[in-house]
Amino acid sequence: MKKGLVMEGGAMRGMFTCGVIDVLMENGIDFDGAVGVSAGATFGINYKSKQIGRAVRYNKKYCNDKRYHSIRSLLLTGDIYNVPFCYDELPYKLDIWDVKTFKENPMEFYCVATDITTGKPAYHKCTDGGKEDLKWIQASASMPLVSRPVHIGESVYLDGGPSDSIPLKFMEDKGYDRIIVIETQPGDYVKGQQKFMPLVRVMLRKYPNMIECMEKRHLMYNEEKRYIREKEKRGEIIVVRPKEPLNISPVEKDPGELERVYQLGRKAGMEKVQAIKEFFE
Repeated sequence: MKKGLVMEGGAMRGMFTCGVIDVLMENGIDFDGAVGVSAGATFGINYKSKQIGRAVRYNKKYCNDKRYHSIRSLLLTGDIYNVPFCYDELPYKLDIWDVKTFKENPMEFYCVATDITTGKPAYHKCTDGGKEDLKWIQASASMPLVSRPVHIGESVYLDGGPSDSIPLKFMEDKGYDRIIVIETQPGDYVKGQQKFMPLVRVMLRKYPNMIECMEKRHLMYNEEKRYIREKEKRGEIIVVRPKEPLNISPVEKDPGELERVYQLGRKAGMEKVQAIKEFFE
């Protein structure tokens, strides 16, 4: 048996994921491996570093801090989430990410980004919590239109969501056969076409494959949701998801709203804890 965890992204809908994973950690549920996309990666890394409560703590503390995210940052740098603050000052100075535990924990952790030259997903295995790993986490969470592409080696990347939003099949291909999926949309959610495609075509005009990827994202996403529902009905996976839309801003500035969604995640997690323990027996 190989136990895996899959975490969907969704910007601050990721507070729901934080609530779920904190409950799972509190209940001593371990995984052999995990994969996170976008916010699922930035917040999910705390599972491997075993830091219960860290993600919701720093988001509530800094959600009104212009160093964290702001329109000013977007206009001046091209990134709505300020890169030096988010991927250097915050994890290494202000709310310390436990890199030592992350490195020593045998749990595999993957993040997903999109290669904007090919329009295909790229999967990176984070190993030591160093600068390269954080660069991949940054790439995974770099939302198109409000983030600059991230250069790693000879390739260029953006958010993993457009190419593989809920990478259950990736984990299955890695040999994981007892998988928990955390979604941040209700089970019956259907994604529509990207509303800002005219702007996408202008801003990503040098990358036609990325444009095509974003044009077809809704088709990929809805197929992944269908596949997950079918596996869930057959009892082959367990899914933890919100019952209703979370209705939270991607750049939420109200700590109370962050706490609300976090608590919804905790409640959903607690409702599934016993079933997950039995699933892993």
